[in-house]
Amino acid sequence: MSYVMVDVETDGPIPGDYSMVSLGAVIVREGLEHTFYGRLRPISDRYVEEALRVSGHSRQETLTFDDPAEVMAAFADWVAEYSTGRPLFISDNNGFDWMFVCWYFHHFTGGNPFGHSSQNLGSLYKGLVNDVFKNFKHLRETSHTHHPVDDAKGNAEALLKMKRDLGLKIPLK
Repeated sequence: MSYVMVDVETDGPIPGDYSMVSLGAVIVREGLEHTFYGRLRPISDRYVEEALRVSGHSRQETLTFDDPAEVMAAFADWVAEYSTGRPLFISDNNGFDWMFVCWYFHHFTGGNPFGHSSQNLGSLYKGLVNDVFKNFKHLRETSHTHHPVDDAKGNAEALLKMKRDLGLKIPLK
């Protein structure tokens, strides 16, 4: 089984009404050598300017991005190529990232290679250290830039440190 750390940037709060504008992922293994990056053209006319500012893209720029169906098909292919066994979706904010990725997969490809569940990195850390007020973000090495590959890498680094330094029993293949 492979853990796939995922991060998304969007132009609004929910999928369907708003759009995922970029998607980054990394297979969680030492070296973090397998990454995915996709930029997706908007699927609706609605957007929140502040959300786009976070991603660093203008609305005009996002209109030139790739077809979402092609990006999601490429992401599914990447997951199949680089994961071992069942791929497991994990992210810093899985409530947000998962809803966009799951919706886009079902809408554009008819299925989701991750199945019907995801894991939350922050909750995993809180359980590991037995403190719901603790935060894992100090374990990141890569800066949190709101580029989804950077953010996924930083979160994957944190998960690897949890395994290596804090004794988290987690299979990473």
